[in-house]
Amino acid sequence: MTRPHLLEGQTLPAAPLQRRSQDNRARLKAAALVAFGEKGYEKTSIDEIARRASLATGTVYQHYRSKRQLLLALMDDLLEQLSQLDLKPADVGDPRSVLHDLLTRAFARDLRYLGAYRAWQEAVLADADLNEKQQAIHVWTTARVLAVLQYLQRLPGARVDVDLHSLATVLDRLFWSLLGQASRMPEAELQRSIASVTHLMHHAMFRDPRHEGGATKGK
Repeated sequence: MTRPHLLEGQTLPAAPLQRRSQDNRARLKAAALVAFGEKGYEKTSIDEIARRASLATGTVYQHYRSKRQLLLALMDDLLEQLSQLDLKPADVGDPRSVLHDLLTRAFARDLRYLGAYRAWQEAVLADADLNEKQQAIHVWTTARVLAVLQYLQRLPGARVDVDLHSLATVLDRLFWSLLGQASRMPEAELQRSIASVTHLMHHAMFRDPRHEGGATKGK
């Protein structure tokens, strides 16, 4: 399933060809990520983004026609990063390690775009078109979570009676919620949260041998 392309249908200024223009676009994106992360969508202005990038306000409009279009570009970058995340486990041994490695790699990519996601959450509430795009994003990311769960269910010790579609939906919402909170978390707290989500997924997908052993002895 291909990712949603948020800039589809947008009339963008021509892509920069010169090195200086390419650098300016990168500076604008970096400045917008910081500003959106600190102030949110509504309280961030084009003027402020330009100032943080040390560029003239007119330079912004050479690359993006509006603040909304710039936000779409940043979120599109985030989805591209997610699409490049290899869902195939690096280690097919311990399922808990597989899950923890996957979540750690996911957040290592996503944390660079926390500012964009904070602004996106705010903008979606007042923009029906963005809300529609948000639903498409959830359909795509839920499908990717489902693919991981389907792989895990083929491993030894996996529960066979799990409603994978429902679990994938819940975990997808949890993933995005954690991403939205991560900007306000110290690194240690984020790692504890990743460990907690790992434990939740493992418990939902796999039987506990110790519990089953105790039940057998009780019989």
